[in-house]
Amino acid sequence: MAWLPNFRSFFLGGGGGGMREIDLGSHTIRSHGSRVAKTHMHDWIILVVLGVTDIILNLIHPFYRFVGKDMMADFKYPMKDNTVPVWAVPIYAVLMPILIFLIIYSRRRCVYDLHHGILGLLYAVLITGVITDAIKVATGRPRPNFFWRCFPDGIENFGGRFGDVLCHGKESEIKEGHKSFPSGHTSWSFAGLGFLSLYLSGKIKAFDQRGHVAKLCLVLLPLLLAALVAVSRVSDYWHHWQDVFAGGIIGLVVASICYLQFFPPPYHDEGWGPYAYFRAREESNSNGSTVLPVNGLAIRSRETVVNQNGNSFMPLHVESPSRSTIDEMEAGRR
Repeated sequence: MAWLPNFRSFFLGGGGGGMREIDLGSHTIRSHGSRVAKTHMHDWIILVVLGVTDIILNLIHPFYRFVGKDMMADFKYPMKDNTVPVWAVPIYAVLMPILIFLIIYSRRRCVYDLHHGILGLLYAVLITGVITDAIKVATGRPRPNFFWRCFPDGIENFGGRFGDVLCHGKESEIKEGHKSFPSGHTSWSFAGLGFLSLYLSGKIKAFDQRGHVAKLCLVLLPLLLAALVAVSRVSDYWHHWQDVFAGGIIGLVVASICYLQFFPPPYHDEGWGPYAYFRAREESNSNGSTVLPVNGLAIRSRETVVNQNGNSFMPLHVESPSRSTIDEMEAGRR
């Protein structure tokens, strides 16, 4: 169980070995939360715009493509209830990851990690939602159960000008029946849970080249859940297999892009923390250093550092003297 110390360290605030860290507890929601939120105010505004855009896309009627009698064989699957209801998707794809972020924050007390985790997650699901719904509206592909949405009594009517289908079912059911490609359940699931998988893989250093399969299993759990949701969409006859495949690709790609906006790649040495944390650490290092002249050399001392063995020391950085300083020293000797 050699991987347990690293696994425990991501809850207790441990980072990369040998690297000096700022006090994580000094950057909390109370002390720096408003400052971080103001810095990303425009990002939150764009997030609201994305949410409104997604709502508008759901109100637009999709493209009603031609459906002839010989095509209806692929759309005669029975009408079934959703195994995973629509209201459950935001719970496991958004609220559950945020709950995990909050648990980690309660241990590490890093407002940068919490804020960027939530912001990146929301961007992942909303951008995915806009892309998915835009394609749904433009494509208008019928669902596998379209026949029973169009003809709930089973009486066919293909009296259109070119032999097109003339539906007499409920308007809302017919509208929803033209939104098969791509799968929204699947894209949202892979966006939210894919982001969570990347987040966890960075925190526990799943790709530290030590070969601990237990870490990999933990990272793959969210993706397994997303895959099961995708399978349910096909078995419920709400989507064709191409719909869920495309939805999964969209969700994973967007989740990866949004994650890398705020965090280093999970396989990176600093993949356990957000970029903002390391910028704050560099600022703390520069603000906390002093310069002491010793025999014409600039000795820069920093705050005390604790190495991996628990021994504390004060690193010194020797700066090379300028040419004018050397000339003055040589003149004094003469």
